[in-house]
Amino acid sequence: MSAEISGFRRFLHWGPITALSIIKCITLTTLYMNSMWWPPNESFAGFAHQALFLLLSTLATFNYVMATLTGPGLMPKQWHPKDPKDAQFLQYCKKCEGYKAPRSHHCRKCDRCVKKMDHHCPWINHCVGWANHAYFTYFLLFSILGSLQGTVVLCCSFWRGIYRYYYLTHGLAHLASVQFTLVSIIMCILGMGLAIGVVIGLSMLLFIQLKTIVNNQTGIEIWIVEKAIYRRYRNADCDDEFLYPYDLGWRANLRLVFNDECQKRGDGIEWPVVEGCDQYTLTREQLAQKEEKRARTRTFRCTKPVTGRWLPIFSQGWRVCVAAPCSDEPRISLRPNDMIRVTRFRNHWLFGERVLTEQELAGVKKRQRKGPIRGWFPRRSAVEVIEAVHEGSGDGNSETTAPLAQNGNAHSHLKQQQRNGHAKKYM
Repeated sequence: MSAEISGFRRFLHWGPITALSIIKCITLTTLYMNSMWWPPNESFAGFAHQALFLLLSTLATFNYVMATLTGPGLMPKQWHPKDPKDAQFLQYCKKCEGYKAPRSHHCRKCDRCVKKMDHHCPWINHCVGWANHAYFTYFLLFSILGSLQGTVVLCCSFWRGIYRYYYLTHGLAHLASVQFTLVSIIMCILGMGLAIGVVIGLSMLLFIQLKTIVNNQTGIEIWIVEKAIYRRYRNADCDDEFLYPYDLGWRANLRLVFNDECQKRGDGIEWPVVEGCDQYTLTREQLAQKEEKRARTRTFRCTKPVTGRWLPIFSQGWRVCVAAPCSDEPRISLRPNDMIRVTRFRNHWLFGERVLTEQELAGVKKRQRKGPIRGWFPRRSAVEVIEAVHEGSGDGNSETTAPLAQNGNAHSHLKQQQRNGHAKKYM
């Protein structure tokens, strides 16, 4: 999806269409049932009750639209720091042909680097980040409150409707105000289900968002901090203690998001940091983690075609499909003899980046292949490439490259070779 999509074109997507449809379905169904359960024209309390619901629904819709239209704030393409010396502390984005500012990350869906990226939300068809974090959080809050009120109205209306005959036969005609038709009872049940689902689902998401805001972290930064702690736990010789630079205290953290400018404070590139840290404390940690990740990289060679489908049941079998990673990261298509640098490993799936051929690197159009080059692929379709050292050579340094057999004894065979000192993996 192009990052240049703007305006109301962003709403022409299954995410916003679904989200707005759910909001309006709950709103209209609640208003219709409330007109029978607690008519707003019969008492001031009934009028205030319905006015409150309309206010919550309007605020939820407004903040949803603003979160979508405002966007997270995108980094300019080919961005460079003011001081060229600072580039050594930053990651370079090949897609945007520029450096990533502190706290910014490249979004695969938007195809742009995003300021203070938290996550890509398909429901708003945009990322949640620096510029729209407050709007998104307000949307969650008002949606939960409105759906909670709608749940009460719909449940009470449903109760009154199914016991209408009882009320009429027992002298309680004033309670028999809700009269169902086939369509209205279906809409009432559907509305209750949607409202309860919204309350449960968005409450969990709101809790996560508030937790990150109070700590001045994003969902991505939580993962970076966890890896930083684990990296120092694993490496006993790592003396430097990691200090997260952006936690200014919960009050200051809240003011960075919830303010009069609604997250427009600052430029999304430079951030206030705690004492003892600088603008590049976190980016240096990211570079160190990337370096360790490269050291763990292993090379695999594709042995049979990979379709790149999410559920390749016909080509790979049901076991591979059942064990598919629960991630929206892409699946890559491969051809025999393709080389892949793998960084993540699972029992039935591997994650890596396909090595481009010489023709692709040279820019030959006929040799360019469609689809992503980085993503998941079935493990059974590739074998690991090892560097075998032959015994008996004159200097002991004669080496040949060979694939590791893909069978039940592959792992034990590799471990035996490593114990004997006759094999080493490509790094």
